[in-house]
Amino acid sequence: MGAEHQHTAVRLPEGPWWDWEVIAWDTHQFRLAAGHDLTYHHGLELVFGEPAFVSCPTMFHDPVFRAPTPSELETITRRLGEPPGALLAFEADAHGEEPATGLVAAERLEIVHETVLRYWRPDSAPGQRFAPWVRPPDGG
Repeated sequence: MGAEHQHTAVRLPEGPWWDWEVIAWDTHQFRLAAGHDLTYHHGLELVFGEPAFVSCPTMFHDPVFRAPTPSELETITRRLGEPPGALLAFEADAHGEEPATGLVAAERLEIVHETVLRYWRPDSAPGQRFAPWVRPPDGG
């Protein structure tokens, strides 16, 4: 894994990042999207490259990101055989009686701050990003 490890609390760009959801997850990436209302667009993505461990609600609100505890870091390091390149820890409202704890370990973390539309819009600007499930009508 990378030489530089990210094991401190994540610092996000300024913005209303209240609502969060998982929008992509496979062996190469785990992607969280955030915004103030995820109906039409989101403005922030946390992209974890080569995720090795994920414990995260699929949708959550108002997360508080923090540095991983020594116990969390030790558990993940033991499980992976080495410290992960990036380790994200947080508590969030996932509609339960208690806050949900999230923990994500990956080789790297990239923070992407730009508008991503969650519906097809034919008059969008060139280079406009769309959520992974958005497709133009008739494949065009």
